[in-house]
Amino acid sequence: MAFRRVVAVTAAACGLAGGSVLLSSLAIGKQPPPQPLLSKAGGDAAEPASASPASASPAGLLLLPSPAASCPAAPGWLERSSNGCGYWDNNWDRREPVALINLKKKNEETGEQELSSRLNHYKAKATRHIFLIRHSQYNLDGQVDKDRTLTHLGREQAELTGKRLASLGLKFDKIVHSSMTRASETTDIISKHLPGVKKVSTDLLREGAPIEPNPPISHWKPEAVQYYEDGARIEAAFRNYIHRADVKQEEDSYEIFVCHANVIRYIVCRALQFPPEGWLRMSLNNGSITHLVIRPSGRVALRMLGDTGFMPPEKITRT
Repeated sequence: MAFRRVVAVTAAACGLAGGSVLLSSLAIGKQPPPQPLLSKAGGDAAEPASASPASASPAGLLLLPSPAASCPAAPGWLERSSNGCGYWDNNWDRREPVALINLKKKNEETGEQELSSRLNHYKAKATRHIFLIRHSQYNLDGQVDKDRTLTHLGREQAELTGKRLASLGLKFDKIVHSSMTRASETTDIISKHLPGVKKVSTDLLREGAPIEPNPPISHWKPEAVQYYEDGARIEAAFRNYIHRADVKQEEDSYEIFVCHANVIRYIVCRALQFPPEGWLRMSLNNGSITHLVIRPSGRVALRMLGDTGFMPPEKITRT
């Protein structure tokens, strides 16, 4: 007797939604034992007994528990998308036009053209280009922040980064930088190559521990209180600086943010709606350039991640 065996494997992976369901299969060599036959009344041909709900999965399949069961709970300040597994949240920055319209007024609209006009009033028109720069190499022996100044190599790296940004021929609108010494010094060197671009310092972009990484690593384990203190601040930096353009902005903008590896990696995960716990799976060189693009529709694209191709190999570090 010929046998045909069909095995169906369904997999759905949740990104920022925070949950996932996984059904994996493992081939088993032996055929399943024959099921007892039940005879129908009236002499109809016998048929296999119905499987109970608990054994409804096909024979030869090994069901693995959902990875979500072992995932740590998200901090209270981190919002999780609730629109389903793996789907893009159009209102991730709370600037989706439909979400900005007063629902009561919208329901009272009688003309489709009038509603369309109201939506256009809230639609962004410009694209934002976000350049995230990691600070250059600095003195690791400094006991306090003011002593953690750039090394000689670090200053060379900042010069190379500044020249690279200037060579792009873009009209940069501003440079926002972390208030930490190594970021401020990197900004001062870069800004020499971009005369006339205003500089703004902020504590929001200071280095820290954004969220407990998954998988964990053994050589870097901050205290839980550090995640509690730093995480909300770095999330606030993301919400404050990473969003689609304001409706009043008419032209595309090009903005530079000079900060730190942990902050940049977290921002990239959040902007792309990847699980933010995966931030430590990426690595960034000193003086590297990461380029995010935020379209008027709210779509986000990563054009560059940690680029240092403009530096000679002997100038590249990751400290």
